[in-house]
Amino acid sequence: MSTCKSLALGALLSLAWTAGAVAQDGPHLGVAVSPADIAAWDISIGPSGAGLPAGSGTVAAGESVYATKCIACHGEKGAGKPSDQLVGGKGTLKDAAPVRTVGSYWPYATTLFDYIRRAMPWPQPQSLTPDEIYAVTAYILYLNGVIGENDVMNASTLPKIVMPNRDNFDVAYQAPRGKR
Repeated sequence: MSTCKSLALGALLSLAWTAGAVAQDGPHLGVAVSPADIAAWDISIGPSGAGLPAGSGTVAAGESVYATKCIACHGEKGAGKPSDQLVGGKGTLKDAAPVRTVGSYWPYATTLFDYIRRAMPWPQPQSLTPDEIYAVTAYILYLNGVIGENDVMNASTLPKIVMPNRDNFDVAYQAPRGKR
């Protein structure tokens, strides 16, 4: 578990303990948070892919899932409308009106998996299975020309994907301790 995840989990556990103490001694507000409650929200996937679940998906399977669960908001083949455009935009990031899509802007394929997993489909987030998430991820990456039609996405292959704009992100500057 990453340091950030450990700190966040510790903070949640501290709040859960405090909530339990307040519920017993205080104004009886809130509900104690159980480890199962915390685990349900501890699903972050970073650039390394640590924590990706078992499962896999193909472009063909992703096209099918997309057609039933994504197309209404993101349009045919990710063209957008009424929600965000997912495909296109290559070469526009320096324009006055850049088109920021998965293929033109996002630095990591694992971020796409993470976002789909926690936020899609609207209005039923976290309703897709890991196989469906890998499949939709594969389909969107394919539409953006990032992977081939026969590539399979899983916990091993997804973190190895090099997104077209990956090298155009800088790490935020952190001042040395004591100089913040």
